[in-house]
Amino acid sequence: MVDLKQYNTFGISALCKELIEITDPSQLVDAIEKKLFFEPFLILGGGSNFLFTHDLAARVFYINTKGIQWIAENSTYVYLKVAAGEEWDDLVNYCVEHNYYGLENLAGIPGKVGSSAVQNIGAYGMEAKDRIFQVHTLRLDNGRKVLFTNEDCRFGYRDSIFKREVKDQYVITEVVFQLYKIKSFNLEYGALKELAQVPDKVTLAGVRDEVLRIRNSKLPSVKEIGSAGSFFKNPVVSAEKWNQLKAEYPNLIGYPVANGDMKLAAGQLIDLAGWKGYREGDAGVYPKQALILVNYGTATGQEILQLAEKIKESVVQKYGVYLEPEVIIQR
Repeated sequence: MVDLKQYNTFGISALCKELIEITDPSQLVDAIEKKLFFEPFLILGGGSNFLFTHDLAARVFYINTKGIQWIAENSTYVYLKVAAGEEWDDLVNYCVEHNYYGLENLAGIPGKVGSSAVQNIGAYGMEAKDRIFQVHTLRLDNGRKVLFTNEDCRFGYRDSIFKREVKDQYVITEVVFQLYKIKSFNLEYGALKELAQVPDKVTLAGVRDEVLRIRNSKLPSVKEIGSAGSFFKNPVVSAEKWNQLKAEYPNLIGYPVANGDMKLAAGQLIDLAGWKGYREGDAGVYPKQALILVNYGTATGQEILQLAEKIKESVVQKYGVYLEPEVIIQR
């Protein structure tokens, strides 16, 4: 048995049957040939989007492959093929150092590159899908290589086909990113608009550093306090529901999305429901950002989950709005 505490950013102890570290895709091929995926298994990247609530009677494959490879370019774009086990922030820094534009708004997000395609990570006005070109995979039943285009991935808000229709049928080996060679920034998000007013700071490094400054001002470092980033997705409500809520709570924040619906700020809903800074043992809500649930030391996954359920119920009671977890919960 292996303890997964050091393999998840919540720092939750959970035992698994066996842990196999994958440093080369050939190990996955070998495991497929041995039919190891015909038994209970879990494919784990950086563990930055998982909440373990119990021990696993399963084999865990820890993806730790490395490599960033230039594969093509034209006058506008450069294409990088990146190993699934590469640290996401290492890729962002690589792009900044090589003057490749497109990922700088996603600086500071913990986790690995393969997981970015599963989760469609996003922050500060951008999502991984905006720059993902292709996803290379292996079928777990026969080892066949399968290439998914951006469209094939059916990306949604913190969602993809890998979380739904083909969950546990493929393992991601590499992700190809299409990045700009020419200067291109997205500074529409709140605090980044201020940066746009200072032209000298509007550089790849400048935007990356400002994103990190904003993140660090309100989000805990997973190296210091256990968390999985945003625990809940921002909920989407109908225009009718939005108008009802806005009439009762004039300060509510909302963003227009497709079909006239409105996306609410889950963190604000949780904050106004009185949860920011709440603590129950070592399970708590981060004082600077109510969307972050934290493990202050020895909280169990069940304790974090129980707190999350209380928050969900509270928000439903107060606003009639259901919060959906962004974090993958191993129930």
